[in-house]
Amino acid sequence: MRRIAAAGAGILLTALVLTGCSFSANDSATVSEPGVVGPEVMGPDGEMQLRDGDMAMDEFAEESSGGADAADDRSVITNGSVSITVDDPIAASQRATGIVTAAGGRVDSRTEYPEADNRQASASLLLRIPAERLDATLQELQELGTVNTVSVSSTDVTMQVEDLDARIGALQTSVNRLTQLLAQADDISDLITIETELTNRQAQLDSLVAQRAAVGDQVEFATVWLELYAPGIVAPAEPDSFWDGVVAGWNALWGFLGGLMVAFGVLAPWLLFLAVIAAVATGIVLLAVRGSRRSNRAAPTAGPAAPEGATDASEPAPTGDGGSDGRA
Repeated sequence: MRRIAAAGAGILLTALVLTGCSFSANDSATVSEPGVVGPEVMGPDGEMQLRDGDMAMDEFAEESSGGADAADDRSVITNGSVSITVDDPIAASQRATGIVTAAGGRVDSRTEYPEADNRQASASLLLRIPAERLDATLQELQELGTVNTVSVSSTDVTMQVEDLDARIGALQTSVNRLTQLLAQADDISDLITIETELTNRQAQLDSLVAQRAAVGDQVEFATVWLELYAPGIVAPAEPDSFWDGVVAGWNALWGFLGGLMVAFGVLAPWLLFLAVIAAVATGIVLLAVRGSRRSNRAAPTAGPAAPEGATDASEPAPTGDGGSDGRA
């Protein structure tokens, strides 16, 4: 019985060994299939193609794992605008610049309008504030004066960022593969073909990298327009009492009169020009009328001249002492 049991165990062990060998052979045959390598295999060397395929699969696995780890991180672009009334917009503009710089941000644009005869002082700044410091920085900026308006909006660009990252990874893998093939190519025509394709892929890669950098900058830094106005430029809130209404009406009256004076100042040169043109035209018309009247007065009113030797029929004919009596 012991011999039979030992023989049975030996047979079972031999079967297991043979089964493991067969599975190993099947796995090796499956890995060595040329279809695993990918669509861009150009060399005839099967071993090199296998390494390229393994490299591409490893990089794809790394990208997939990285995307899974960052699935909870959203890419959001934040834009906003803030309007504040301050006593001195120029000084407040400098303070705002210091606040943003201390928070790790930057000022991309800054325009200041000092006070003049026909305008009040104001300032406009384009701020880039780190997204994680946006709320705290806005709170500091609102302490510069009286807040008029605050507007903040967000746009989720996670899909766009993931798409750019995937395309950049695929193009980088392709560029690396073409670079290897270019170093191993011997034929002139192959060199030209590979180099042309490598140039095109590299240009596409650079363009995508630039787009990804721009989107990343917008995600990392929020964009905020800051408008600083002197008192009286921005309309105050609606009055709550009778005296507030009186003050609001008085300010509105002065504002209307000021606007009317400005409009009159703009129209004054045109009105003066039109008055000169009208005066010249009136003078020309008066001169023409006076000349016409003088001509009419100087014209003769007598009738046609009588022929020489004729006498007026109304006068009596002269008589003489020895004249004839008129008979033949």
